Parts: sequence; structure tokens; C-alpha cells
Amino acid sequence: MTALSIAIVGAGIGGLTAALALSAAGHAVTLIERRTGFSEVGAGLQLSPNASAVLIGLGLGAALRRAGDEPPGVTVRALASGRVIGGIRLGPGMRERHGAPYYVLHRADLQTLLLDAVRGRPGIRLCVGREVSDVEETADGVGLTMKSIDGDRSERLSADLLIGADGVRSALRRRFDTRPLRPHRQAAWRAVIPREAAPEAFQGNETGLWLGRKRHVVHYPINSGKRLNVVAIVPEREGDEDWGRLGDPAVLRDHFPDAAGPLTELLSLPDTWVVWSLVDRPAVRPMARGRIALLGDAAHPVLPFLAQGAALAIEDAAVLTASLSGTAGVPEALAAYAAARQSRVGAVQRVARRNGRFYHAGRLIGFARDLMMRRLGPEGMSNRYAWVYGWHPPA
Repeated sequence: MTALSIAIVGAGIGGLTAALALSAAGHAVTLIERRTGFSEVGAGLQLSPNASAVLIGLGLGAALRRAGDEPPGVTVRALASGRVIGGIRLGPGMRERHGAPYYVLHRADLQTLLLDAVRGRPGIRLCVGREVSDVEETADGVGLTMKSIDGDRSERLSADLLIGADGVRSALRRRFDTRPLRPHRQAAWRAVIPREAAPEAFQGNETGLWLGRKRHVVHYPINSGKRLNVVAIVPEREGDEDWGRLGDPAVLRDHFPDAAGPLTELLSLPDTWVVWSLVDRPAVRPMARGRIALLGDAAHPVLPFLAQGAALAIEDAAVLTASLSGTAGVPEALAAYAAARQSRVGAVQRVARRNGRFYHAGRLIGFARDLMMRRLGPEGMSNRYAWVYGWHPPA
């Protein structure tokens, strides 16, 4: 396919990756972002081999090694007793089996290295502090009006295709699907603390996962081991659309009256918690229509119980770029992208929902879960998710 002009709405991880991949393929990209700043307080993420392989292929391997940590594995414990239930092998085994590392890193660090790469590409125009107010699709292209968020300026833009990477509350998704988001009645509380301040039990390099009825906690070191990322998933009665709101530490601690001593101590340390209400929604079917495509959370929000939200957005960017590399026209190429992604994103969504039920199970199902983890062992648990981690980007 000849070089195209492509507009991308949303400069999150998926939009930034898509801009880099499409630019590397020779297309001219305009990347539109409403925000003027990109920092995210208290948000770490896990970047499994299926995603890190894509970024390494875009020339970001050295930057990832500097920004990320590579945990040797996951240790799973009972939230109330601290007893070890099982584990998942990561570390060098992931590289050997899947050809790319399993990283944990701060989301802001990943966005920074992606932004640096985007700003270094002459074929990408980055427009911040702008939002799309109008979209018109024709047989030959897409026209959109781009306005500054203060309303002082507007610009008309034409492109061969438009990509919506504007997150879980995507405005572009409404062109495909008007079903509302479903509140998941749970919230993710996130914090980052200095590693040296953490209790001795949390000084190791592994990822920790503590499972309890209706709640769990995960933690892992980031920033070359200098800081510890802590995430607690707890029930909430009503969701809140104010993402990244501040949470009262006392409210969080009230959710863990029975937690094991070391975990209680860890949860008492952060002065600042940032809270996200969890939401769920089936994937858009199809994820592209005509000259407009969706990717990442705009197309398929993923609950955090498989740590694949960012990874799937990165996969989307790789598949979309590959789909546009053939001789088909734009609508046909986008239809091929949608068909290629539908089954996988649906499977990941389903397993993430199932994991949430198992993580937060009561006594009977929890007993069966713990027994299964012990029987499989760390290697068997790693094999259980090989179909997720072993995905490779199209040639």
C-alpha cells in the first residue's frame, strides 16, 4: 500500500505505539491528544513478552532495559495468613521461551520513552491540548475538526483513515457501539513508595500477589528497584468517572482489617493513593468500519486481572500496521485488522474476568484455586498463560 495520511486520536500507550509503527512503515501520522501533560502518579504496569517484543521491534529495546525491571517471578500468598499459595515463573525463562522479556515499569516511564521516540520522528505531527469536535467520513477519506481545549483555535484536517485510541471512555467508540460502560463495583487503589521504606518482606525483586475474599494486593519494584509499586483492588458501591482521584488512606486500610502483619504494614505506608473505578464492556464488533478503526481500551477495555490492558493496545498497533502493508484498499485493510483481533481480545477479556472471580473467591472456591496452584507449580502456572505471552507481532 502506498503511504497514507493517518490521524490518531489519543496519545496513550496504544496511540503512541501505533504512531511509531505506522511512521516506521512510511505513513504520515497526526497524533491528537487532549491532555497537555502525560505524567501518571502511582501507576505501574506489567509489560509481558507479547508487548515488549513489539516495542523492541520498533527500536526501543535499550530504552526499555533502562526503564524496566525484570522480576524473576510472581509469589502468590494468602492475604490473611501470608502463607505462600504458589507462584508463576518469569525472569530468564520468559526470554528463553517467548523471545522477549517480561518487564515491570512505571507507566509514566513507558509513556516518556514512547513520547521521546515520537518526537524524534519527522513523519509524526504531535498535537497536544487539542480535541476532535467533528468527524466526517467519505468514500475517499476522513475529515475532522480539531479544536484547542480552550476553544480559541480550530483546524480542519483530512486523512486517509482515522484511528480511535482515546481510551475506555472513547468518544469515537460511540460511532460503533452505544452500549454503556458497566461499573465493575471494584476500584484499583495505586501508590508508589520508596523501596527503602518498605518492610523487609518486600525487599525482594519478585512480584507479590496477595489473594483474599473480594480483594487482592499486588506489588513489584520499579525504577531499577528504587521504588515499589503497590496496587490494591477492593469493592466499591458506585463507580466514579473521575479517574485518578485521590483516595483516603484510612478508607483503604478499612478494607484490610484481617491482613497479615507485613501486608498491613505495607498498606499503612503510602500517604497518597490514586483511585480508578474499574469498568467493563465487551469488545466492539467489528473494531473497524470503513475508514475508522479503534484500538486499545477504546475497542476492548480489559479488567486488570491478567495485566494485559497495555499489552493488547500494543498488539493492536502492530496488527493494524501490518494490515495496512498489503495491496488492499483502506476499508479492506481495516476489516482485516478487525477480523484478526476479534478472537484474541475476546479471549483475553474472558480470562481476565475469570481471574478476577478466582482471585477474590470465598473459602470453597479459594481452596480449589490454591490446590490447583500448588499442583501446577511456578512452571505450570507460567505454561498456563503461554498462549498470552507467546503471541508474536506479524512479520
